[in-house]
Amino acid sequence: MKRRVFLAAALPAALSACGAQSIWATDAEVRAARYVSSEPPSIALLTVIGIPRGEGGHTGILINGSQRVIYDPAGSWQHPRIPERNDVLYGITDNFKNFYIDYHARSTYWVAEDTVFVSREVADAAIRAVESQGASPKSFCAVNSGQALRKVPGFEGAPTGFSPIRLRRWFLTLPNVQSKRHMDGDPANNHDVLLRQKNGQIVGYDM
Repeated sequence: MKRRVFLAAALPAALSACGAQSIWATDAEVRAARYVSSEPPSIALLTVIGIPRGEGGHTGILINGSQRVIYDPAGSWQHPRIPERNDVLYGITDNFKNFYIDYHARSTYWVAEDTVFVSREVADAAIRAVESQGASPKSFCAVNSGQALRKVPGFEGAPTGFSPIRLRRWFLTLPNVQSKRHMDGDPANNHDVLLRQKNGQIVGYDM
């Protein structure tokens, strides 16, 4: 009993100790990086899944609306040409999308890309929702992704727990989900691996 009381008391302190780091690119940087895709508006859940046990490693959201962004809560993927504002990454061209996915796909993890096509208005509502979340504490990727999705019409039922797998299971219940499986070494992503190695670019991940 004493141990449970201690753990309950210690939890808020532990969560406050892993405070989120706020990153805020300038307006000029965000405008310069803006990328508009010709693909239909969509919201895609990106889930990093362990091999062979199937545990959830990370959650992100790819949104294609009036511009294409990635919401990467508690992630640390970086690129000098990609401005960030509190976990929202701007300027996500096809190459940078592949770069992001390829970095997470490795011998011990694969990446699920589950996409729902929506109206432009809903996609832009999703962009506003992730922009309003603020910087995420470490390990809060699924929590904050679910919280952001709950603000979007049609996605109000998203769970907000710590499990990327639970969030993905819910997302797969949405109508007309289209799923892709990205494995380590996918040819579509190899171009960006070569770019990263050639230019000595440093990226990171919180897994």
